[in-house]
Amino acid sequence: MTPHVKEAGAFFSYVTKGLGSRIGMGSAFVALVTYTAIQAGIYGYMGWAVMDLVRYYGGPEIHWSIFALISLAIVGLLGYRHIELSSKVLGVALILEILVMMIVNVAVIIDGGPEGRSLEPFDPQVFLTGGLGVAVLFAFTGFVGFESTAIYRDEARKPNKTIPRATFLAVGIIGTFYTISVWVLVVASGPSQVQAVAQETLFGDKNMLLDTTALFAGAFTRDAMQILLITSLFACVLSFHNILARYQLALAKIGVMPPALARVHPKHHSPATSSFVQSITAIVLIGVFVLVGLDPLVEVFGYMAGVAAIGMVILMFLTTAAVIRYFSKRPDKRKSIVTSIVIPCIALVALGVAAWLVVSNFTMVTGGSAAVSAGLALLPAVGFVIGTLVKKQRLKTEEHEATRAVSVVDATEHE
Repeated sequence: MTPHVKEAGAFFSYVTKGLGSRIGMGSAFVALVTYTAIQAGIYGYMGWAVMDLVRYYGGPEIHWSIFALISLAIVGLLGYRHIELSSKVLGVALILEILVMMIVNVAVIIDGGPEGRSLEPFDPQVFLTGGLGVAVLFAFTGFVGFESTAIYRDEARKPNKTIPRATFLAVGIIGTFYTISVWVLVVASGPSQVQAVAQETLFGDKNMLLDTTALFAGAFTRDAMQILLITSLFACVLSFHNILARYQLALAKIGVMPPALARVHPKHHSPATSSFVQSITAIVLIGVFVLVGLDPLVEVFGYMAGVAAIGMVILMFLTTAAVIRYFSKRPDKRKSIVTSIVIPCIALVALGVAAWLVVSNFTMVTGGSAAVSAGLALLPAVGFVIGTLVKKQRLKTEEHEATRAVSVVDATEHE
C-alpha cells in the first residue's frame, strides 16, 4: 500500500485508508496505549539496568525508580527543547551493540557450551509446548517500531522503493539476529540448565546475559555490553517519547485531543506541551508502579511489554485487514493478487492465532490473578473503543456545525 498512502502516519494512515476514519482513529488510540506502555516498561528496565550497574561496581543501594526518574528528566528536557541526538551518534551506538553481541555469539559457538551446540531449542516438541504464548508475546515486542520505516517517507528520496526495502531488511535482521543470539544464550548455559539460569536473573542476583558475556568473551566485553545496554534503552525511551509527543500533537490538530497539545514552542519549535504532558504521564505511571511495589524487570517491564505486544498484534491485524479491503475494492491498483490479497489473508489468520496465544497465556506474564491479567490485556482494546467513540463524536460535531452553517446561509438568502 505504500505507493498509495502519502501520509507519514504508519499504521494509523494505512488503517484509515483501508478501513475508514473511525477504525483508523481507533488504531491511533491503540498506538498511543501501545507506545505509552512500552515506554513505561523501558523506564522500569532502565532503572533496573542502572541499579544493577551501580551495584556491580560496589555503589550504594539506590531504588530503581530514582534512576528511572533521572532518565525521564533528561528525556523530557530533550523532548521539550527539541534537542535530537545525532543519528550518527545513535548509529555508532547501534553498531557497537550488535558488534559486542556478535563477539559473544561467535565465542559461545566456538566453545560449544557445557552441553555442546545443541539444536534442541529448534525441536517443535520443545518450543510448541509450555509457554509458547509468552514466547510469541515477547517476540512481538522485539518488532515494536519496525513500522517507523513508513513514518519517514517524507525524507526518503524514493519512498516507493526504499520503504519496502527498509521494512523487509528491518524485519529480517531483527528476526534472524534475535533468533541466533537467544539460541547462543541457551547453548552457553546448556538446554537442561537454561531455565534455572534465567530464573536466577529474574529472582536472584545474577544477570544471564552479562554473566555469559564475561564467561565467554571476557570482563572488558561484559563491561562494554552493560554500558551499551543502558545507552540502547535510553535511545529507545527517547524515541518512544518523541513518537508519543508527535502522535498527541497530530491528534490535537485534528480536534480529537485537547487543543493545548497542538501548541508548538515559539523558540524551540518543539511539541513542548505534548512533550511535557507525556513526561507527566510517565512520572504518574512510575509512581503507581512504586506504590504497588512492582519489580522493575519482572513486573514493570514484563507487564508493560505484554500490553504493548497485544497492542502491536491489534495494529498489525487492523493494518493487514486494511490492505485486503483496499485492494479488494481497487483491483486496478494491485501489482499481484498474491502479494495484495493471498499473503495478507494468510497473515491475518496467523495474527489471529498469535493474538489468541498471547491473550490466553497472559496470566503467565503477570503471574497475578485473572482479573489483573484481563485488565491489562484489555487496555489496548479500550483504547480502540475510545478512539472510535471520539471520532464518532467528532463526526457528529462536524455534521452539526455543517447543518448550522447551511441553516444560516438559507436564512440569509431568505432575508
